[in-house]
Amino acid sequence: MKKEFPSVLDSAYMQYLRDLSRYKEVKHIMSQDVATISPEASMAEAAGVMGEKHIGSLIVTKYATPVGIVTERDLLSKVLALGKDPLEEKVEAVMSYPLITISPTAKIKEAARMMIQKKGRLAVFDSGRLVGIITASDLIRSLPEVPETEVKVDDFMTKEVVTADEKTPVAEIAKIMGEKRIGSVIVTSKEKPFGIFTERDLLTAFLAKGKQLIAEVGKEASSPLITAPPGTSIHRAAATMAIKKIRRLPIAIRNKLVGIITARDLVEAYAK
Repeated sequence: MKKEFPSVLDSAYMQYLRDLSRYKEVKHIMSQDVATISPEASMAEAAGVMGEKHIGSLIVTKYATPVGIVTERDLLSKVLALGKDPLEEKVEAVMSYPLITISPTAKIKEAARMMIQKKGRLAVFDSGRLVGIITASDLIRSLPEVPETEVKVDDFMTKEVVTADEKTPVAEIAKIMGEKRIGSVIVTSKEKPFGIFTERDLLTAFLAKGKQLIAEVGKEASSPLITAPPGTSIHRAAATMAIKKIRRLPIAIRNKLVGIITARDLVEAYAK
């Protein structure tokens, strides 16, 4: 495993701190290039679009009107975990609706609270027009260094970390993630953690390409594993995720995993 601290205190981290002052409202952090799909499209098509664009969700539009959202988690838990065929399953049968909406002038904390309360990504509307989308990853890039974010990761991390041996087939990993509704599995070699395999990896490397899930997960996992120690502040964890462009941060002490914290966990900590 690769221990991230204290190496995170580099020029990238200092730039992250400087950038925080610019992030005041939703419009400053939202993704403006919103990808869409029709409700009649198959989930295989949805997977293709998400994989090609390296994103985790699509806004579903009917007659040019946004009506819902479909995510990579929907694909895992509502299709693959149930043994359904993505080629046969339609987006409209899987999508979530109505959309959770927010104004571009809403404050960052309001967005964080709404995301946790409503349990989903936020569609940004301005005068009735869709202008952007906010995800947990967007929010962690903007969490200010205030008392709320000095809470420690220990209070919000998931302590039961799901692991799998490197020789486990990707198909089995996909089933585990779908059934447990989790976005990642820590991959081990000789019972020692060395990498991570996420729902985004599954989407981009397999589902989007129509590739069979027969490969061993160890060959597809991201490695080395970036970790942080217990006692790390929520702010520091958010900075690490933003700088390293990751959405999950395993927590380890002396090379032993004691938990994992996600972008959504960080948003929840800030929203309290």
